[in-house]
Amino acid sequence: MSKIEVIERQVESLSPRELSAFRRWFASFDSKVWDRELKEDAATGKLDALADEALGEHRDGKSTTL
Repeated sequence: MSKIEVIERQVESLSPRELSAFRRWFASFDSKVWDRELKEDAATGKLDALADEALGEHRDGKSTTL
């Protein structure tokens, strides 16, 4: 049995209260991981092409004010 399968079974066996606590914890954990990955991608230039494309489209009048 893989680690994922073990985790799935454990999550399935949580009480509603435990599941609620797990959801809060996982949302926070996932958010921190996402932030770290985004910072790393920005620092290493992985997002530069997307930023250049977006700025170009903005200069060409293809964007709208929010």
